[in-house]
Parts: sequence; structure tokens; C-alpha cells
Amino acid sequence: MIRNIQEFFKIAATMVIGSMILFNCEPDADRLGSQFFQDGAQGVETSYPLIAYTVDNNDSVRTDASRLQAATLGAFKEPQFGLQKSAFVTQVRLNGGNPNFGTNAVLDSAVLVIKPQYSADSVTTVTNEDYIYPKGAVPAKMEIKSYPVSKYGKAKILGKTIFNIKVEEVTDFLGSSATQVRSNKLVNTGAVIGATSFDGTIKSVKVLKDTDNTVLLERAAAIRIPLDSTFIANKIISKASSPELADAASFIRYFKGIKISVQEDDGYILSFDPSTVELNLYYTNDKVVNGETTREQNAYAMNAGSPNVHFSQIETDLDKLAAYRPLMPSDSILGVSKIYAQGMGGPGLGLKVPEGTLDAISALYENNKIGIVSAKLRIYTDVNSWSNDYLKPSSFVVREKVNKVDLGSFLEDMNALYGSGLYTLVKAYDLEKNPAYYDISITQTFKNIIEKREKKSAHFVLNVGTYTSDVNGALLGAQFPNEGSQNFNTRAFTPNRAVFVGTDPGNEKSAKLILTYGQKQ
Repeated sequence: MIRNIQEFFKIAATMVIGSMILFNCEPDADRLGSQFFQDGAQGVETSYPLIAYTVDNNDSVRTDASRLQAATLGAFKEPQFGLQKSAFVTQVRLNGGNPNFGTNAVLDSAVLVIKPQYSADSVTTVTNEDYIYPKGAVPAKMEIKSYPVSKYGKAKILGKTIFNIKVEEVTDFLGSSATQVRSNKLVNTGAVIGATSFDGTIKSVKVLKDTDNTVLLERAAAIRIPLDSTFIANKIISKASSPELADAASFIRYFKGIKISVQEDDGYILSFDPSTVELNLYYTNDKVVNGETTREQNAYAMNAGSPNVHFSQIETDLDKLAAYRPLMPSDSILGVSKIYAQGMGGPGLGLKVPEGTLDAISALYENNKIGIVSAKLRIYTDVNSWSNDYLKPSSFVVREKVNKVDLGSFLEDMNALYGSGLYTLVKAYDLEKNPAYYDISITQTFKNIIEKREKKSAHFVLNVGTYTSDVNGALLGAQFPNEGSQNFNTRAFTPNRAVFVGTDPGNEKSAKLILTYGQKQ
């Protein structure tokens, strides 16, 4: 134990953040922590029970474009949390105003393209060495690569889970790019304008000319949904040069958008980058050369992702199951034995250090001159309720709750230590086993509560997800503090969930505060 705590002190001395490890008298920076191990100093690790309860998030989270680095599609049902079903709603924009489709334009086909996340290392390749490329009857080689999409839920229902994906026209104006949207927003829809059966696998296609390996055709791995050609021709091609297609503002009020959803109520959730969604039109028109008219093939790409208004629409069971039992006023006072956490707007976890525990630790600080080395919250998954092969949450976003109000800022530990290489907010253990457990590091926050006594409680809320960062690894929330640092996270598109042991006296897996401190003898 002493050796382990000495390591804590070495790390703390390196970080040098204010009063990382202090008695009432401050040591010199280069001797930080050394006083605990002179003259018979002792290191102590002890645990205290937490008040643990489920936080009701009202099945709602912001899922508009400013929060949605990934969109979700699909449906997944299991006994503890019931059904969670996600659709994607988006505007569609022209590639510039007043598109010119040429003379006598005829639409051959319209295809909606979605590029989900997939397992690149699980590829199956089929090659046709004797392929004839139809445009010009060119001898070529066609290579088709198949990839399973990344799934959360049940990949195999009746052998292989099949989703029937449909595309509907949205009949409500969706607003401007500044519009804030929550996941439980409903929109009216009209005709079904596209559909496909999806088996969970996407394909890329590459055609190479035999003579010189020139690329004749290349299509990225994607879900390709054929749309109603008559509908699209009447809605877009025949409207060329009309006021409805004059500019983006006019078009999104004329063709208000689309909704992509699955018909099934069980299976899995997949994710995709909403900025890459396309609606491609393939058409022919007249081409006149030296007085001779021929038909020319063309393609026109429309943007169905950024910078359009788009959001994930997430539904849950009307008949809610275990995770959604009515929350009682006593839950946050006494705690409950099982607690539930689910991404994409589902419930979160409340963890509170009892006031009596805070008073006892404060007394140790005042009277015994202890110096806090480490403070962490530990929670275990409940093997009786959540023993399965579904991917467990790998992280949480954590906020401190003060005076019953959730603060929008990071924990003090995050503000002081993120990027130092010496701090991790959440450490997950045994995620492939049952039970798994998690340590949430709150050392600096808890030290300030005990040493400064500026706050009367140590109360935290955890939600499934992680904080988002830019390409350089800097936290987005730190760059936009006026918008609420906590708001920049992956909650909206992280489908993982789990049941945890809450406040359960006598159960060694009960939620707990683990405190490590040094004390002079």
C-alpha cells in the first residue's frame, strides 16, 4: 500500500496543480508529498458507500447537426431497456441554384447513398476478370469488396438480421441550420419514395480497364437505396428553371426533406457520418454535335447531409420496462439497488457521497491533517441483470450537480489535467467479462470540496458517451465554453447501455467512493 501511494505522490508532484496533495501547511513544490513518508507517515485506502440512483433524461437528448458527429439508424430491443429505434431526418440541397439538366432530360434513376461505419478488416473480395464495362463495351476487371457494418445489438435474427429500410418525404419545414432539435421531435411525412432490404453488409465496387488499369468506375462501400424515379423526376428534373429550384432557401421550402427509417422493431443500431449522405440523380439529355443529336449520360449529386438541418429521431417503448420504473423522491436520498444507464437519450446514473461521509472526511482533514491522494467513484455492472455479449459502455460524460442544478462546465479535474497525459476521467475494466467495473477520477474536485468547503455536497451525474475533440485532440467543449463545455459529447449517437449495482448494503459490488490519503503518525 505504501509503495502504491508513493507512486501517486510522484505523479501528483509532476502535475503540480494547486493543492494536489496538501496538509494545512503547503510543502515546497519539489518536495510535494514527501512529508507523508517521513517520521512514520502512513498511507490509507478506504471505501465509503454511495447513494446511487437512476437519472431520468426524459428519453431526450439534442441530436441536431451541431451535436451529431454520427447519425444512427436501426432498432434494438431487449428486456431491461425495451425498444430503442432511430431514424434520420434531413433536408436536401441542390448543388447550386437553377440547375440545368439540359434539353429533353430524362431521369434514369435516383439513389440515396449512406456510408455507415464498417469493419475494414473483415473484408470478402470477389473478382470478375472477364467483366465487360457496358459503356463502350470495354474489357475490364471488376472487384467487389463486402464489409459487415458495425452493429450494436443483434446481428443474427433468423440467421442474419434483415432491415427493410424506407425513405419518406417530409412534409414539415425543418427550419434553418441554427435550429435546435431534440431526439423526440416528430415530423409529418408523405409518400414513401424509396426502399431497400438490407442484410448488414455493404459493398464497394471498382472496375479497371484491362489494357492499362484505368479506373472506369469506383463506388465506395455504402448502402444504396433506389428512389422512386417518377417522384424525383416530377419533383426536380421537370422543375428546372422554376422558382422552386432558384436557390437553396426556395428549394428546402418546396422539397422539405426526407426521413430514413427501418420497418422492424428489433435488430441493431448502426452509425454513419451524416455529412456524407448523398442523393444522386442519373439522367440523359440531348447532345448536339455537328448537327447530330445523341443522348448523353449525366449525374447530378445533391447534398443530404451538411449543411442541412438534420437530426436523429429516437423512439423508445411506450410500455417502459425495468429501466423506466417511476423514480421515487427517496431514490436520491436513500439510493436503489439497481441503476440504469443508456445512451441516445436514455437514463443516466446519479452518484452522491452522503453528507455524513463528507463530514467524517472533513473531520479527518481538520483534525488528523490528512492529505488526499486520490478520490474515485467505482461502479460495477450487475451480473444478475446484465450478463450478455452486448458491448458495454467504454466511457461516461460526468458532470457535478450543485444545488440541484447540473453545471455546464467540466469537472475541475478535466479543466486542470486534460491533455497532461497523467489523467483519465473514466477507466473501464473487464469490459468483455461479467461483471465489468469503472473508476471515475474526481480527485481534484473532491479535494476542493473537502479542503475549501465551498460546496455542501459531492454529487455527480454520469451519462453514456465521451467528450468530443477536434482533429488535434483538443476538447471541443473547452473551445466553446459559452455554449456549455459539457454539451460537446457523443451521447446523442452512443447506443451502449448497461445495468449497474447501485446502493446495495452487504454487496461488495455496491457503488462506492474509494479514497486514498496520507496521514502523519
